[in-house]
Amino acid sequence: MTLTQEQIDIINSSGNIKINAVAGSGKTTTIIEYAKTRPVKSRILYLAFNRSVKLEAVRKFSEEKLSNVQVETAHSLAYKHIVSKNNYKVRSQGYKINEIVEILNLQGTEEKHTEYVIANHINKFVTYYCNSTAQNIQELSYLDVIFEPSVKAFVKTIYAYLEKQTRIFISLMETGKIEISHDFYLKKFQLSEPVLNYDYILFDEGQDASAVILDVFMKQNATKVIVGDTHQQIYSWRFAVNSLEKIDFKIYYLSTSFRFSQDIANLALETLQLKTHLNKKPDAVITGKGDSKSYKIKAVLARTNLALLLKAIEYVTEKKVNRIYFEGNINSYTYADDGASLYDVLNLYNGKHHLIRDKLIKSMKSLKELEAYVDKTEDGQLGMMIEIVKEYGNEIPKIIRRIKEKHVPDGEKEKAEMIFSTVHRSKGMEYDSIQLVNDFITEEKILKQLKDNKNKELNFNKLNEEINLLYVAITRTKNTIHIPETLVPVEFPSCPQIYVMREEVIEENNEGEIEEHVTQAIEQRQTMKEKAYSLESIREKHKEAYKPWTIELDEELSNMYLEGIHVKDLAKHFGRTKGAINYRLLKLELIEE
Repeated sequence: MTLTQEQIDIINSSGNIKINAVAGSGKTTTIIEYAKTRPVKSRILYLAFNRSVKLEAVRKFSEEKLSNVQVETAHSLAYKHIVSKNNYKVRSQGYKINEIVEILNLQGTEEKHTEYVIANHINKFVTYYCNSTAQNIQELSYLDVIFEPSVKAFVKTIYAYLEKQTRIFISLMETGKIEISHDFYLKKFQLSEPVLNYDYILFDEGQDASAVILDVFMKQNATKVIVGDTHQQIYSWRFAVNSLEKIDFKIYYLSTSFRFSQDIANLALETLQLKTHLNKKPDAVITGKGDSKSYKIKAVLARTNLALLLKAIEYVTEKKVNRIYFEGNINSYTYADDGASLYDVLNLYNGKHHLIRDKLIKSMKSLKELEAYVDKTEDGQLGMMIEIVKEYGNEIPKIIRRIKEKHVPDGEKEKAEMIFSTVHRSKGMEYDSIQLVNDFITEEKILKQLKDNKNKELNFNKLNEEINLLYVAITRTKNTIHIPETLVPVEFPSCPQIYVMREEVIEENNEGEIEEHVTQAIEQRQTMKEKAYSLESIREKHKEAYKPWTIELDEELSNMYLEGIHVKDLAKHFGRTKGAINYRLLKLELIEE
């Protein structure tokens, strides 16, 4: 393997360093070579960004027989120090908003659902604190992370109550009276000021580090190496900090990308020039040396779930793609982090409260009330679900079911004709050819926001991150990119690897075209003749067939059906005939006669 001079300089360096590495520049290879050249008896810790990166790193270090390297994520490291020693019970997923209301016995005002709005802000305040270096809640101002004027005005009116209840909630986790969150034990780990017994600590994806783990990292006596890409920070909404800009270590660069060509590198660089409108100087250099000719692995990348769903519908209807794959768990595209389901929002839209499982959504009388809640909380995930429901209505279950029918298993991703992903889920991934959906930031949108908000508080960090999202998306390709015309820089030269698509922006799709997509997405139900069974044989085979349906069974059936479970499998699950299942689905108005 031939190393670049930049890689050699890093490997031969000494002391604390930071590495600004462009996409596809071989940073993992560099880190492995760096570890191989340290003294044999050195104890080395490699901090990976997430579990999947950790597993891949374990494999690579193992292949190099580097048994002195311990691979951890920040959370796995904190878990061993805090949870195991304190017998805490960890909540696998975050607390639902209605659970926070019930735990704290929150009281609303004369306005509808105020207690849920407050609970939403408590949830965010806890996350803000747990990802900060503050010793206690009082050191922080939650108002600093709110930018919508109307939301900020509301929070000011209830701030004292909000802060008090946030402190109480954290205290309940501290004393073990309720399950602790993953963010909480990471925060407690930082507050315990741990001493990590390593000679070298290698910190990956530093541009998206939480302030708490950065604080732990900086306080260690080990030789420290932090690596990342300044322009790939896309998690500030989770209160991540760009460590590369905050740490005063000697800086090294990895500016040669082995993933893509110079044409793609130029497109990425021109995209970063949008930051000049935000009074930022990108200072990026990328040399593209990728020469892949493969077209096997293709992906569609979008900024949002809604835009991705629209494009997926187009592919499974118009383009007749039969094998698709969604990065991450496909169900994560229809569920919010707090457990609220797209189907719950749909049931609210239809006034079917008895089928709604999420208590927060169940408390709403109408979709309009839920929209008011979103306006007061800046809940982007719920807002996205509302948009999908308003766009597709009762066609959603059939659409999702059609998509799931064509979805290949996780272990067969390479068999997919097309992979679909949001940029966040594609982080760290690469594909032979990519197509970008037209829902990213454009220069026109940036200039409009700057003009419209000239005398108002504008979130420049958010705009910067929107540009980063486009940059990350462009740099996922190894070969070609299909990009909407609105995302191409003005006067950018034509290139054989860059295909400019002249299409309508997602928000401006013609309603007739959408209706046509939906119509094509719905398969005609095939009618199958059942074999004739005697009454006795049916009763023997389906022992549960004649038990009455309860509210609980109806709810379970409804949700399983809406999640795309086939009638044959539903019949097996409930111990009934397919005819009985279809009849019950008809009664529940989930299918038409």
